[in-house]
Amino acid sequence: MDQLRTQESIGRDVSHLFRSIRNFMGRQLEPYGIGDAQFPFLMMLLHEDGISQEYLATALKCDRATSARSIARLEDAGYVRRIVDPDDKRAYKVFLTEQGHDMRQIVWSVSRDLNDMLLEGFTDEEKLSFRNMIQKAGTNISKWNQNRKAANE
Repeated sequence: MDQLRTQESIGRDVSHLFRSIRNFMGRQLEPYGIGDAQFPFLMMLLHEDGISQEYLATALKCDRATSARSIARLEDAGYVRRIVDPDDKRAYKVFLTEQGHDMRQIVWSVSRDLNDMLLEGFTDEEKLSFRNMIQKAGTNISKWNQNRKAANE
């Protein structure tokens, strides 16, 4: 029974961590009209402005509909604009507006605060190990989902 509880707690603990992070992000970004779901899109555009909407969805590992909704919210709030891709008239490139660029320090500060909070009390070695383990777990579940999707097609 203890082994079963340990296995069950991984999903519960990850779920709790995810909800807590979203709650923190939502509270920090609410004054700017940005939801926690839009944060990764804004962050990615601050690193690489003018990328395709499709690339954003792929890089952030979300479906096209989720990507389109998040980008539309950022667009409505005045942080981004979409422009038809000159190389593919069916696609859009997403660019930060001046208001979006002005969010750089705020977004980075929120991200830094989150990381500092999450990793408080960790040694440098533990921080690196934790990040590597999370990435590996994410890769594992992504592979499983891709294999399942391919088997169902």
